[in-house]
Amino acid sequence: MSPVAAYDRNPYSTGRVISTVRTLMRSDGLDVSLAAIARACGTTRNFLYSNWRSLSALHLRALQTELAHAFDTADRTHPSDGTVPGITEHLSQVVRLIRRHPTTAAVARSSPRAFSAAHTATDGPLVQVAAERVSNLLHPLVPHGGVWGDPALHSRPWKILWIARPAALCPEAVGDQCREDTLDRAFTELLHDLLAPWATTR
Repeated sequence: MSPVAAYDRNPYSTGRVISTVRTLMRSDGLDVSLAAIARACGTTRNFLYSNWRSLSALHLRALQTELAHAFDTADRTHPSDGTVPGITEHLSQVVRLIRRHPTTAAVARSSPRAFSAAHTATDGPLVQVAAERVSNLLHPLVPHGGVWGDPALHSRPWKILWIARPAALCPEAVGDQCREDTLDRAFTELLHDLLAPWATTR
């Protein structure tokens, strides 16, 4: 058995636990219980409590992983070349992936209040993950210093998140091509406007 296979089969490994939570959340969203996670992993609730302290911590880690996975998938299919058009296409793909992800719909269905709050959250671990990923994408727009070297660019990740969430957190649009196209077009146009000052810097 390879080390990777052994890691995946170990019911006590962090990778196995989070992978299991991710799978369960794609159907049940935030309604996934600690008992269900323990049963699917082949561990116990006591083990999960002792290592994760709370059910919400497991949900959060799974959501952070799914968010990072969306950016990684977009990087494979629509990689950014460091220009405004490349960054725009990459982030547009991230928005589509999140909107169409089963976990997005499951969380919206299972926890409408929490899902609604996500549209306007200004801080928190998920916001931080997204902001860091967007900052990394914007960095090439200013060769010397990146987002830290340009105060105007430094403000853009948060502004981009603000316009991205309505388009990404809209699972009810999935399957309606006209509505999805409208969301994608609106996000792309707003993103282009936000990044227009850097469009000719390279």
